[in-house]
Amino acid sequence: MGDGQKVYGRIAEAFLENRKVELSFAEAGDLTPAFLNAAVGQLYGSFLEEFIRRNLIFTDISPEDELILKRVLERAKCYFENADHYRKAVREVMGGEDE
Repeated sequence: MGDGQKVYGRIAEAFLENRKVELSFAEAGDLTPAFLNAAVGQLYGSFLEEFIRRNLIFTDISPEDELILKRVLERAKCYFENADHYRKAVREVMGGEDE
C-alpha cells in the first residue's frame, strides 16, 4: 500500500500540472487490490472520472491484472460517488464520529 501511495502522489502531481500519465506495469510483480486502491482508486476522490479517463493510460498489464484493476476502479467510482452514504454506514456500525 505504501508503494501505491507513492504512485498516487506522482500521478496526482502530474494531473495537477494538467499532464497525461502512462502507467506501465511491465516491471510489476503481482498487483494487489490494496496497491491499486492506493495508486489509482483514490484518484476518484480528487479528480473527475472524465479527467482520469482522458489523462491516465494503463500499459503492459496482464489480462488477469486488468480484471483486478477494473474491479478496483469500479468500486472506487462507486465509493466516491456515494462517500457520504458509506461514511454514515460506518458510523452506524462502528459508532462515533467519522473523521
